[in-house]
Amino acid sequence: MKTTQMSQNLKIVNRVMGIKEWVLLIILSVLWGGSFFFVGVAVKEVPPLTIVLCRVALASIILLTIVYLKGERMPSSSSIWCSFLVMGVLNNLIPFCLIVWGQTHIESGLASILNATTPIFSVVLAHFFTREEKLTKNRISGIVIGWIGVSVLIGIESIGGFGIEVIGQIAVLGAATSYAFAAIYGRRFKDMNPIVVATGMLCSSTIMMLPLSLYFDQPWNLAPSAMTIMSIFGLAAISTSLAYVIYFHVLATAGPTNLLLVTFLIPISAIILGVMFLGEQLGCEVFVGMGMIFIGLIAIDGRLLKILKTQI
Repeated sequence: MKTTQMSQNLKIVNRVMGIKEWVLLIILSVLWGGSFFFVGVAVKEVPPLTIVLCRVALASIILLTIVYLKGERMPSSSSIWCSFLVMGVLNNLIPFCLIVWGQTHIESGLASILNATTPIFSVVLAHFFTREEKLTKNRISGIVIGWIGVSVLIGIESIGGFGIEVIGQIAVLGAATSYAFAAIYGRRFKDMNPIVVATGMLCSSTIMMLPLSLYFDQPWNLAPSAMTIMSIFGLAAISTSLAYVIYFHVLATAGPTNLLLVTFLIPISAIILGVMFLGEQLGCEVFVGMGMIFIGLIAIDGRLLKILKTQI
């Protein structure tokens, strides 16, 4: 009886996660994990604001092309574009800048692990800013475990003083918090074509990033290598534009709950790329912290716990 019930639960969890969706989910994790790798390469020669500007500007052009090829049209309402601006600040400008700046002081693999805390911030903020998603025992347990993992990552030595590496880690955590705010704010776009929303958000981000980059970075004085230029293009075309297209496809076919699984996969690909191509070396405490964050995310998600309860 329990075996049958467990089988039914598994079917419910994976009812729309066919082989195609799993493959796309893995590809998406590699694309987003690759963003940390691309930033790790580009940040050695190009300042953070210019990297972010190039990322959102190139991605905007690509997605605008896709929108018009699909026969869609961008909205003309000023109120919608104001919302795009806010979404651009929360989902692009703040987190992209914080992550890129953070990666000037920490490894790309560590940055990807810290970024994986986004769902932890999301459930906390959703409790206070929404009526539907309140904290449960499992979610509270997951938050506590996840934060213990973050503490392990940052290290006990940080208690004695905040070095630049610790500040870099906090910057990435700030980016995760901004992503969580964006997820809540973005609910107002639920009746719009997601690709149009992503395009409007990136176009708005480009408008905001342009004066910042020109004023602070003076990019006309830069002379990046071919490898850096390729990395920035990969960041925009592969890890942003293509990733958004796959993201919204999986979101439509598998739903937001199953899409949460990508959170577990992104750090794996980012760590592999960082070790293989950037020569990064991560200590044991990083993997211990990552394990605890993942356990926290499992508790927050709750599906695996429900399946295990049916076996007892």
